[in-house]
Amino acid sequence: MGEQSAAEIKFIDPTELSKAMTNIAERSQRIVTEFLTRQASDSSLGMADPLNIGEAFFQMTAKLMADPAKLMEAQMSLWQDYFSLWQNTARRLLGEDTRPLVEADKGDRRFKDELWEQNEVFDFIKQSYLLTSRWVQGVVNNVDGLDQQTAKKVDFYTRQFIDAMAPSNFLATNPEVLRATVESGGENLLKGLNHLLEDLERGKGKLSIRMTDLDAFKIGENIASTPGKVVYRNDLIELIQYTPTTETVNKVPLMIIPPWINKYYILDLRPKNSFIRWAVAQGHTVFVLSWVNPDENLAKKSFEDYMREGPLEALEQIRIATGERQVNAIGYCLGGTLLSSTLAYMAAKGDDRILSATFFTTMTDFTEAGELSVFIDEAQLQSLEERMNKSGYLDGSEMAGTFNMLRANDLIWSFVVNNYLLGKEPFPFDLLYWNSDSTRMPAAMHSFYLRNMYLDNKLAKPGGITLAGEPIDLRKVKIPTYLISTREDHIAPWKSTFAATKLYSGPVKFVLSASGHIAGVVNPPEAGKYCYWTNAKKVKDPEAWLQGATQHEGSWWPDWNEWTAKTAGPKVPARIPGEGGLPALEDAPGSYVKVRVV
Repeated sequence: MGEQSAAEIKFIDPTELSKAMTNIAERSQRIVTEFLTRQASDSSLGMADPLNIGEAFFQMTAKLMADPAKLMEAQMSLWQDYFSLWQNTARRLLGEDTRPLVEADKGDRRFKDELWEQNEVFDFIKQSYLLTSRWVQGVVNNVDGLDQQTAKKVDFYTRQFIDAMAPSNFLATNPEVLRATVESGGENLLKGLNHLLEDLERGKGKLSIRMTDLDAFKIGENIASTPGKVVYRNDLIELIQYTPTTETVNKVPLMIIPPWINKYYILDLRPKNSFIRWAVAQGHTVFVLSWVNPDENLAKKSFEDYMREGPLEALEQIRIATGERQVNAIGYCLGGTLLSSTLAYMAAKGDDRILSATFFTTMTDFTEAGELSVFIDEAQLQSLEERMNKSGYLDGSEMAGTFNMLRANDLIWSFVVNNYLLGKEPFPFDLLYWNSDSTRMPAAMHSFYLRNMYLDNKLAKPGGITLAGEPIDLRKVKIPTYLISTREDHIAPWKSTFAATKLYSGPVKFVLSASGHIAGVVNPPEAGKYCYWTNAKKVKDPEAWLQGATQHEGSWWPDWNEWTAKTAGPKVPARIPGEGGLPALEDAPGSYVKVRVV
């Protein structure tokens, strides 16, 4: 921890400490009282297991105990590792140089403090944790006889437990926190406790971890600030038309369908990383659907309603605004799933108003749906539907919590350490502000989506889903499609999104970007980051596709712009929002995007 004289150690003023503790006690009592009151009125409590975790671990334990010899072998292996670690530590304490028995991954930021390596005690704690983590995961992953869904669930929640028990998450075993506690005389812990209470108060008894400075950004000013106008509004969308920055524009407008599971401005964070602003600068007349943040009044809105009142209605309004009947379309994630469904419906109706389709990290075949499938089985869906039927929607905090669990160390535990143990304020970060700006899901729509897509995988089956009376078939989609996926995507794994190359009948271009679900998409050319891969050959296997692919440095955005130019039409005079067939209702980003939920 380094030497520090008594004069250098800060002590908290006793009077201020007393005031702080009194305030903490009063707020804590109020929070606990409110929490207990709500729990008493919640009939779903008790021995409920809405995530169906208990049954999965019961099956795993039963299979594990059925082979005691294998379990004993695993235990002996762990004891051997511990014995080797004890020997290495003893030798280090005697001044010898030893190589670590196990090391953290290079990208593991939990052990970035130099004392995790330099100090023998903390090095022992770290290696002990890593050895135990490796052993636990090895044991649960090698249990024979579990069905695939149960095995995935056991593996996922085992990792959640392992991440939670990391020594970096506790005061007594985190050298950085101990140092801060000594240097501040414990002030960091008081600040951390105050942050914890603030998060509990904001979440009304539920822990709502603050990931960024929520006051640092204001929608329409320094985030989601690309100039434009809302030119149409219905129950589900505000249609935003953006102000051109070029004298001429492509004749064919561009319609963007973002996911309603998050807000659209992931594509318009700040000027330097805004895809929307960049697309406008390339000469596109950009229209974006800004989805409403629904409440109980929209509980019965269905997936079909989202299609009718979303892209189909937007197509008609874009025609009125610009005089153009046809558009190029982009769908991001769930918005892409809606776009693919809409295209199949339009194909069945002989509707050719969409000339080309671009899909950002979009699932259409859910056979291998990644870690989100852990949350989708019949028992969990029934529990979820019961909760949604009571409120009329899925609360935004539940969705946010689910996505955060997929990257728990980055999106949960790093903030526990920073905010509560170190007592620091979270750093202002536009992406994390967007991530904290959650949305609700209407009960009818969300149930349909989870059952028909994730659980039963009907979208990939011809006629598996019927929308507005039409059985849809993705194979009838014959327009050009551009599929952009990301190599480290934990929400829409790229090998799953690749399956769409075998579903559409038209010319398909598949592009793989480096990084993840967000960073691989929101990657402006000026940043000079990451890379992407292309392969013009038709290959059925994703790994074979990647092996034969060509790597390109930087952003894939220019490649997409070159591709979409083929259907963008000739140049025409720039279109000013509100001066066409639709009047301007208000300035972008509109009203719907500003509705926040805790």
